[in-house]
Amino acid sequence: MSQQNHPQALDGVRILDFTQMMLGPLCTQTLADLGADVLKVERPGKGEWMRSMPMIGQFVGGDSAAFHSFNRNKRSVTVDLKSDEGKAALMDMAKQCDVVVENFRSGVMDRLGLGYEDFKKANPKIIYASGSGWGSGSYMAKKGWPGQDLLIQAMSGVMFNTGRAVDPPTPCGTPVADFAASQALAIGILGALLARDRHGVGQRVETNLYSATLNLMGQENFAVLNQGIDLHRSEAGVASCWNDAPYGAHPTADGWVAIAMCPLEKLGGLLGDETLHEMDAWAQRDETKLRIDKSTKKKTTAEIMAIFEEADVWAAPIRTSREAMDELVELDSPRLVEMDHPKAGKIKAIANPISMSETPTALRHVPPQVGEHTDEVLTEMLGADRVAALRAAGAI
Repeated sequence: MSQQNHPQALDGVRILDFTQMMLGPLCTQTLADLGADVLKVERPGKGEWMRSMPMIGQFVGGDSAAFHSFNRNKRSVTVDLKSDEGKAALMDMAKQCDVVVENFRSGVMDRLGLGYEDFKKANPKIIYASGSGWGSGSYMAKKGWPGQDLLIQAMSGVMFNTGRAVDPPTPCGTPVADFAASQALAIGILGALLARDRHGVGQRVETNLYSATLNLMGQENFAVLNQGIDLHRSEAGVASCWNDAPYGAHPTADGWVAIAMCPLEKLGGLLGDETLHEMDAWAQRDETKLRIDKSTKKKTTAEIMAIFEEADVWAAPIRTSREAMDELVELDSPRLVEMDHPKAGKIKAIANPISMSETPTALRHVPPQVGEHTDEVLTEMLGADRVAALRAAGAI
């Protein structure tokens, strides 16, 4: 754990965190990295169900790799959400909190008596942030559709905008909907904190996977809405529905290289294809892409990159995750954070991408064990006698 030599941006902000999976936990981890005291509320005994969901069939120190990825800098408190005593304790805790965050299906928290209006009665200035799959009030939510990343990619157009025209609908290689929504929710919470401090109001903040993903595709969707066009994938592998060639992956003698936007006359000269510029980079984008492939196959990735770097062409070698991670480890890169986990030993994770000169992010807590901080947090907020009573009632 790093030593705290600086204040953090969100020091003094306390968050009651009911989140699970990726959308909510990544949102609250972002805020925790910035200094917020995030109290992760989990089921007694079992904890958040993502803990028990093995990634690639494996666990790390008894928990899922996904759980470790999104839950550092939090304290775990176990409370039975169906217990009257437990709910009463949570309402009393809310009086000392700034934010409540949840990402259950729309309506679940209201049915449990833990909705916005319930917390607002306990703390009128509370910020209640909700992330859902489809958005409360949407027909999808009313039908009870599960809001999951792959399904949002399917409904939003992402899968029909990815890959080649001859491919089946192609999902992205990482949960882009979850990520987009997590950061949108974090930004909304930060805005609400500022509004509370400036205007004295608490409020409800909402986002959902579907809206965040539509926003992620804002430029493509603008074209569809305003230019009277349909988007079509390239047959040859141009990586965007609305870019001309070159834009995508090109084979080399020993691998692949990505080229992003280069005038054909310049590119042809570098690759030894002096008439490449005679191609129409949009109307003939598939033919142009395949013609560029013929040239790039004649050289190794290193040879091509040396040429492109000298000529300031926007290009990069295409690497595996293993190659990217090995480089970070070799460089002892600050893009990684190393943690001493009580069960898994030393583990590494991707560090928070935000850099702040005066209030930097820091590692305060490794991903917690289920209920690890229950006594600590509840004694701090409610007192030892109340903790004893809650234990006796089976509420924690």
